[in-house]
Amino acid sequence: MISFKKLAVAAAMVVAVAFTAGVATNSAYAAEGKKVFKKCKACHGFKKNKVGPNLAGIVGKKAGMVEKFKYSKAMKKASADGLVWTEENLDKFLTKPKKFMKKTKMSFAGLKKADQRKAVIEYLKSN
Repeated sequence: MISFKKLAVAAAMVVAVAFTAGVATNSAYAAEGKKVFKKCKACHGFKKNKVGPNLAGIVGKKAGMVEKFKYSKAMKKASADGLVWTEENLDKFLTKPKKFMKKTKMSFAGLKKADQRKAVIEYLKSN
């Protein structure tokens, strides 16, 4: 018969392994996202605004709120309507920005591959 203590230790190990596997997966996506983000670097950074706004801490943030950046009317309206850059909204936006938000200033065509979008979002979450 197995003791409660041994069972608890075994359960804790299973949880630890599962958690570590999840972290490794997210880290791997973030590393891949850094590579994919090279397509974005001409317009976006994490320290200052460029052609596009600074993206530091963007995941979970209300749209159109980066200081000292001149947003399009479309982005200002989306912000006023309560758009938040959740992972789901970022995924939709990054798929085809002009389809997600008509008249956005963002001229990027989008990322067609779901795994690339997921990777970029994980990278954004890490910055």
